[in-house]
Amino acid sequence: MDAHSHSHYEPNTAFERWLDARLPIVRFGKDLLDFPTPKNLNYWWTFGGILAFCLAVQIVTGIVLAMHYNASGTGAFDSIQHIMRDVNYGWLIRYIHANGASMFFVAVYIHIFRGIYYGSYKAPRELLWLIGAVIYLTMMATAFFGYVLPWGQMSFWGAKVITSIFGAIPVIGPAIVSWLVGSFTVDAPTLNRFFSLHYLLPFVIAGLVALHIWALHVPGNSNPTGVNVKDKSDTVPFHPYYTVKDGFAVSVFMLMFAIFVFFMPEALGHVDNNIAANPLATPAHIVPEWYLLPYYAILRAIPDKLTGVIALAAAIGCLFALPWLDRSRVRSMRYRPQARLYFFIFIAACLILGYCGAHEPDQQIIPGLAAFNIGDSSINSMAWLSRIAGLYYFAWFLLINPLLGLRETPLPVPESISTPVLSHPAAAPAGAAAAPEKKG
Repeated sequence: MDAHSHSHYEPNTAFERWLDARLPIVRFGKDLLDFPTPKNLNYWWTFGGILAFCLAVQIVTGIVLAMHYNASGTGAFDSIQHIMRDVNYGWLIRYIHANGASMFFVAVYIHIFRGIYYGSYKAPRELLWLIGAVIYLTMMATAFFGYVLPWGQMSFWGAKVITSIFGAIPVIGPAIVSWLVGSFTVDAPTLNRFFSLHYLLPFVIAGLVALHIWALHVPGNSNPTGVNVKDKSDTVPFHPYYTVKDGFAVSVFMLMFAIFVFFMPEALGHVDNNIAANPLATPAHIVPEWYLLPYYAILRAIPDKLTGVIALAAAIGCLFALPWLDRSRVRSMRYRPQARLYFFIFIAACLILGYCGAHEPDQQIIPGLAAFNIGDSSINSMAWLSRIAGLYYFAWFLLINPLLGLRETPLPVPESISTPVLSHPAAAPAGAAAAPEKKG
């Protein structure tokens, strides 16, 4: 079958015909813009475009910063000060890059939760979801490597804590730690390795994003109803309808981004990272960046180091298994009231884990409240709150979701995408009553 048979693009000039026969890049771009997209997508679907914007910002600013960075134990911290003070607009580029990582994770968490709520991981989009999970995992690795590069106190000690986690793995753990740090302990070789990986992985992410978009264009976009596209009446071209909508959403997102960059650039960082790394002075409380805190809380909630590492890996692994854990025939939680309730509790559990990860495990939840001890700590402690929230996190994936899929009675689902769209009051003609929603 001709590769061009499904395309509506017709070259207009001799050059376009010559190019299209050899490298159909214009056809590819036009097909992307003309791609039939469900006409009921809301603003939660704009975070894909926002994430593409964030990735571009991180790559461009990262390349510029790499031109002035010195990946050595004696020069890394000073090179950051040089960027901030001596490089033209270096302070701006660094603050955009540092806060851009946080904005990237804000957008990706919203994107993930949206995908879960609307069942975007269900067949035939399992592979699309898996590629997205790999992107998320690669993002976490990239962010960790980047967190070490300023070579401040939190960077140095954070690297020691995180790399030591791999040492708990039986047999191969010590070899992995040795390969990561490149020495007997975290030092200049570690910094060099992490700088190389931090520079490389964003381009790997870009390749995975291209694969993600390719995988998206095979089954097409999901939509808030979870109903498959029936015919052309359910869709509109991606351009201009969603390019304008995504452009507006990116503009609003940029305003929030700019507030952090210009008015509170250090709000999402840690003050100890403005102190040069000192192997002889351990910070009072070692914490990773905020976007890794839920997993850090799960790790610390378990006293045994190896069991904690297994729980940490399982917490990420649950995302990969989600398409096969959810057995419901209805995609969207819009028509699954019980699942929706448990999902909102799941979001609360994730936020609680993040809160616990930012505090000491033995810190009291309610100061001054007497509480009895269970095991190694008081029940009125962040460690126990982490255990309760972590237990619900795993229960939601492994028990609640599978059981709801088998036992829950969903609400009636529309026959097509057009049904709830056309029955909306805004779709009714002026002076006419809206038609009642038809549900099958």
